[in-house]
Amino acid sequence: MTDQHVPALRRRFLEDMQIRGLLPKTQTMYLRAMREFTRFLEHSPDTATPEELRAFQLDMKERGVGAPTFNNRLTVLSFFFATTCPRPEMKRHMRYQRAAKKIPVVLSAEEVTRILEAAPGPGLKYRAAFSVAYGGGLRASEVTHLKVGDIDSDRMLIRVDQGKGRKDRHVMLSPSLLELLRDYWREARPAGWLFPGRSRIDPISTRQFNRAFGVACDFAEIRKKVSPHTLRHSFATHLLEGGTDIRVIQVLLGHAKLETTTIYTKVATKTIRDVTSPLDLLLRREAGSG
Repeated sequence: MTDQHVPALRRRFLEDMQIRGLLPKTQTMYLRAMREFTRFLEHSPDTATPEELRAFQLDMKERGVGAPTFNNRLTVLSFFFATTCPRPEMKRHMRYQRAAKKIPVVLSAEEVTRILEAAPGPGLKYRAAFSVAYGGGLRASEVTHLKVGDIDSDRMLIRVDQGKGRKDRHVMLSPSLLELLRDYWREARPAGWLFPGRSRIDPISTRQFNRAFGVACDFAEIRKKVSPHTLRHSFATHLLEGGTDIRVIQVLLGHAKLETTTIYTKVATKTIRDVTSPLDLLLRREAGSG
């Protein structure tokens, strides 16, 4: 195998990802997974054998690689052997792991209030950003990439441009959130990005957003293990507890499958608390007949 072969293979892999329309972040993840596979093989991946693929999966299992990472790497290899180096027999030797579904951590309304009040300054930027995440159920990356023009005060909607899966959607804009955003706009006068970074040319990064959220949680004395995504989980759960139809929540969150949204039925504790235990009904009947 010539030295020119690997760069040519990498270039073709990159081109195939571009043709597929994968986001830069996803392309980086795919390249990382292929490097991991190549290091294990100690030779070019296009000459891998089914037995080597099996050994790679066994090695990941023995090293304790979690199911999501395990499956992501197989997805990358499936793409590689289907597109860049067509070898359909390789897919027959891929064994995806069943990932345990963890119930998401959810904040109470009182905890959300404490976090918003503890948002770091200067100014209202991060309080407004956290409020958008909770008030609209947005992901951190969606919040940071909002533009001023995405706020539609006439229709009371927020446009989420190119969300996960490159899908545009609209989410609710409540009157109280609009009022906060107007206060923030009068203070900061953002022109392009709704939440610009220091240079104002680029938006705040998700890392900055995460760091500010961590600071707010420390000040608010939140003891749960949370992240900015917890605001999205809390948004969905609080809507469900308030009686919003789960199919509406699915649309607001931008979930392709209703199955993804139904996880919130497991954390909507108000629904559980409102159910009368059959034991109570039994004891009431006994008390009434006594």
